[in-house]
Amino acid sequence: MSAVGQRPQRATASLRHRLAERGVDPTLLLLVPGLVVAVALFVYPFSYGIGLTVQPTAAMQEQWGGGVLANYVAFFRDPFVFDSIGITMRLALPAALFNVLASIPVAMVLRQRFRGKRLLTSLLVLPITLGTVLTAQGLLIFAGRQGWINRALLEIGLIDEPLRLVNNYLGVMFSLVITGFPFAFLLISSYLSGIDPSLEQAAKTLGADWWQRFRRIILPLLAPGLATTFILTFVLAFSVFPSARLVGDAMGETRVMSLMAFRAFGEQNDYSMASTIALMMGAVELLVVVAVLGLRSLLYRGTTGGKG
Repeated sequence: MSAVGQRPQRATASLRHRLAERGVDPTLLLLVPGLVVAVALFVYPFSYGIGLTVQPTAAMQEQWGGGVLANYVAFFRDPFVFDSIGITMRLALPAALFNVLASIPVAMVLRQRFRGKRLLTSLLVLPITLGTVLTAQGLLIFAGRQGWINRALLEIGLIDEPLRLVNNYLGVMFSLVITGFPFAFLLISSYLSGIDPSLEQAAKTLGADWWQRFRRIILPLLAPGLATTFILTFVLAFSVFPSARLVGDAMGETRVMSLMAFRAFGEQNDYSMASTIALMMGAVELLVVVAVLGLRSLLYRGTTGGKG
């Protein structure tokens, strides 16, 4: 009986040995639930969306031609839709760049220990808890034509008529900065926390001033983190929707791509065109991400100094 009982064990051990020789680890089965979720929530919807883009409506084919590619022809030939790429880029790129550059000095200062540091940090990241809709509502209350800012300026006589700070490009830009800065600040703070302070102390001992320490030590180690932070904040700003609709000019100077997709989906009931615009949004974002990562690899060939 003992010999018979040992045969299944030997067979199992032999099977594990053969699988191990082929690089197959049974623990990889733990990835199955995650793969199922990824397929259900991303791969299938993405594939279905791509399929919709080559199923244009009859009206779209009649107006623009192109057969199954009529949606793509319409996207590139219709100025009202195609120009939304440039409009979105004019919002997302400056907002992402400003958030990254503004976060660097703030994160540098908050590396030090001083009274009130935790309170100040909490105030800086507070907009994360507000969300874009509440932020837009706050902007309308504070910066609208009848908002507190305009009323205060009118009372003290600095202006003769209310300033137009919302329902235009400025309103959306303010919203993107308010909601995007906390993310950039937290990411850059994480990278800075991983840079060994002894490197700066050694440079200071050798006579380097603060600018030389920043330019020759901090910035090179922080460069990969800056690229990553820019990418994340850019993607966040590029997909702007509530702000562009609530505090922007939805069909004018803040006619971003997400609004064009919503217009095709919600107003025109053209799901295939909405999927086409969404796919082009992803393509533009991917091009920017690849460009930033390529630039980072050309300018910096080392490891990041941060923990992020």
